[in-house]
Amino acid sequence: MRILWLNAGLLLPLDKGGKLRTWHLMRHLAERHEITYLSFVEPSASRADLDGMVAVCRDLETLPRTDPHKGTWRFSLDAARYLLDRAPYAVAKYRSTAYREQLSALLARRPFDVVVCDFLVPMVNLPARLPCPLVLFTHNVEAEIWRRHADTAAGALRRRLLGGQWKRMARFERDALARADLVLAVSETDRETFARQYPGALRHPVHVVQTGVDTSYFVPAPGSAADPHLVFTGSMDWLPNEDGMTWFVREVLPIIRAAEPRTTLSIIGRAPTRAVQALGRDPAIEVTGRVDDVRPHMARGTLYVVPLRIGGGTRLKIFEAMAMGKAVVSTAVGAEGLPVTPGRDLLLADGADGFARAVLDLLRDRERRQQLERAARDLVVRHYDWSAVAHQLEDALEHVTRRRPGLPAAAADGRATWLTALPAKDLE
Repeated sequence: MRILWLNAGLLLPLDKGGKLRTWHLMRHLAERHEITYLSFVEPSASRADLDGMVAVCRDLETLPRTDPHKGTWRFSLDAARYLLDRAPYAVAKYRSTAYREQLSALLARRPFDVVVCDFLVPMVNLPARLPCPLVLFTHNVEAEIWRRHADTAAGALRRRLLGGQWKRMARFERDALARADLVLAVSETDRETFARQYPGALRHPVHVVQTGVDTSYFVPAPGSAADPHLVFTGSMDWLPNEDGMTWFVREVLPIIRAAEPRTTLSIIGRAPTRAVQALGRDPAIEVTGRVDDVRPHMARGTLYVVPLRIGGGTRLKIFEAMAMGKAVVSTAVGAEGLPVTPGRDLLLADGADGFARAVLDLLRDRERRQQLERAARDLVVRHYDWSAVAHQLEDALEHVTRRRPGLPAAAADGRATWLTALPAKDLE
């Protein structure tokens, strides 16, 4: 197959769950198929990251773009520009004449078998019609994330602003799903949520491509701390991670420390926000920022914790911890969508008291902790190595290229035409 893969940015460095998922799937696809990758690129991108993309694509096409840092006045000003935009800010800020022109030129110049839109963002730059099937690769139910943001926000004004973004995202997501010839989801939970929230929007059944993990890279390793040590990994500029860790430190960790005073915590991940950095003022809490290799940090942990209260998609971080033979304690939302059995593969607990109790039970019961460690590693090795998961994606793409689409790429009822009909705002 000749695949045109659309994204908002480079996959390297591999510092986000979505990047990791796409990288591993594309790495396997590139062994048998021709992939052209089109994305924006930050001026700060290293030559090594640009060159490294050759591992997952034959041709790399990029356009320059700079995103203002969150929490700065430039970020607030940029967000204010889109207050009246019909599309949600998270999508509208990527609307670009240059991207759309480059995409159209590629389609006119090369015969592609399929276009893959990675996440919702590139949908805002698609031409009205495509010469081949369109596949939308969703990593989350985006509107569900924004709904949970609105539900948990503090303050009436913040709830109102987030509620507005949720409604815009729901409208944009619905129309994007309606336009695609094939929608890929990362879990059965997401597939069910799409069907429930957008009845009638989908032209074909959603295909699930499960989360995977590199079980030869993430392996059990010595290094557990002598005292109880908890570990969390993730992109720390992603709001669900920030919310989860600030809640954990303020509400859950004090309960754990009251019973086990020597308990320490490491928060490992790129771009910690000011709120996350502030957690590191406690001498027992380490906030690392980006690290070149998360494995030594994870190896030190007695337990791996996932105290997320909002979010969607699946949790690569959990499979990585399980592959390293770590016992995991997660909220129900934190493990939502993962094909795991609570009590056998990991523990699920909600609320500050329940989460703290689950952590303390495993810190004190070494035999029970080791049972979970063995079961976790066994599960991902047997069923969820990336090599097996990539075949699911390959089969889905080959199927959609063989299937004669029942409708043209633009939705027949016109609901999705506003995706590309809005005035262009060139961001370069």
